[in-house]
Amino acid sequence: MKFRVERDALAEAVAWTAKSLPSRPSVPVLAGVMMRVTDGNLQVSGFDYEVSSQVTVEVQGDADGAALVSGRLLAEITKALPAKPVDIAAVGAHLELVCGSARFTLPTMPVEDYPSLPEMPESAGTVDAVAFAAAVAQVAIAAGRDETLPMMTGVRVEISGGTLAMLATDRYRLALREMQWNPDDPEVSVNALVPARTLNDTAKALGPIGGQVTMALSQGAAGEGMIGFAGGTRRTTSRLLDGANYPPVRSLFPTSHNAEARVPVSTLIEVVKRVALVAERATPVLLSFSADGLVVEAGGTEEARASEAMEATFTGDPLTIGFNPQYLIDGLTNLGAQFAVLSFVDAFKPAVISPSGEDGEVIPGYRYLIMPIRVSR
Repeated sequence: MKFRVERDALAEAVAWTAKSLPSRPSVPVLAGVMMRVTDGNLQVSGFDYEVSSQVTVEVQGDADGAALVSGRLLAEITKALPAKPVDIAAVGAHLELVCGSARFTLPTMPVEDYPSLPEMPESAGTVDAVAFAAAVAQVAIAAGRDETLPMMTGVRVEISGGTLAMLATDRYRLALREMQWNPDDPEVSVNALVPARTLNDTAKALGPIGGQVTMALSQGAAGEGMIGFAGGTRRTTSRLLDGANYPPVRSLFPTSHNAEARVPVSTLIEVVKRVALVAERATPVLLSFSADGLVVEAGGTEEARASEAMEATFTGDPLTIGFNPQYLIDGLTNLGAQFAVLSFVDAFKPAVISPSGEDGEVIPGYRYLIMPIRVSR
């Protein structure tokens, strides 16, 4: 194997592929990225039996072939190379990489020991790449991080005809995003539980490419289903989580509310960040709404306290409610709107944050539910 490639194209391809590699692989070859040159195209692949990723890059190929090298090391090297063409050749049990006056020699692993990447499942439809990336980012923040509760670490994808809904929860907050897409079958109705981290990384990588993302799905027995995404020269597949017993979380959204506030998003984020500086790890920030506006306050150890008032339009009886400051900031940051509408039942029931236009109307499609923290004053 011998070829020349542009430095940026190589660095991007290796970085994206290496990102999904396991930090503690069950067998050494799974820590590697496979580089295979065929007819002037370089395929960079990674696979850990759960997630596969593959990028195709145009190169000047002198000799076809394949080599398997440490993914994380290659990613660090290619990112640090000068902005010049890169010459790569497989020589015996090593890979030689030359870029300008920089030269690296890396050991290779046996190509024949590397598992075959899974085939892409059957296409289910397409969705706009930029809109899809934004939607996934809005939902993935609410997914759980606790691996002992694998069901909560996923994003539930619900497909019903031309509507694609995604939702995630860590039991303290819940995000729901609904959008239109282009199904191959207009009558399709299917649900899948996708690992949130994989979905988020994939959407982030495919978004900037633009165009359309193809979503592919195959349903198997519990934990055996697979989802695939393809956009531009990139494709990735992931095993689905077992979502058979996923709780009916949509029912958590209140059907009505008794109070409502409309606030400027950027101002509230700044105020919460400032006030939360005195709050300890598990201490909430308190939001007190009235006809006069909003007061945000928090208290910490040794009598450290902070409060700040800001403008807000509020309807309903005066209300004081406590939230985890980071959960609140996460929801506000991902609204994608200048204004937020916060809807309340009372101080002890979940609140719902929705994006709002300048006209004061709620923008449909996204809702972020956040559980309050009970406080004694």
